[in-house]
Amino acid sequence: MLPVYRLGLAAWAGLTLLQLAWHGWLAPPTHLSPALVLAITVAPLLLPLTALRNVRRALLWVGILSLFYFCHGISEAWSSADTRVLALIEIGLTLLLIGSLGAGVRRRAARGGTAS
Repeated sequence: MLPVYRLGLAAWAGLTLLQLAWHGWLAPPTHLSPALVLAITVAPLLLPLTALRNVRRALLWVGILSLFYFCHGISEAWSSADTRVLALIEIGLTLLLIGSLGAGVRRRAARGGTAS
């Protein structure tokens, strides 16, 4: 496994832990059930675990899903001063995740492997 994929896996785990901490403990929702919000934010991040035997495919799935979290982070950073730091961390983790996936594809292509 490429080191950049390990970085992507760490960013994926960090993004999952951030959602648990953010919506479950640090800034729980006031208008919705915290359990519902956690289900909406954490469950999609757990779905790519089904493809974990192929790390590149799992990271591709979570990379696509992370676009939602990127948009959420931008929205929160723009609108809420209370959760701005959490939102910036979310943005950073999504960029790290997508960047590691892209770097892994580039390295594989440079070595002469297929990018499928």
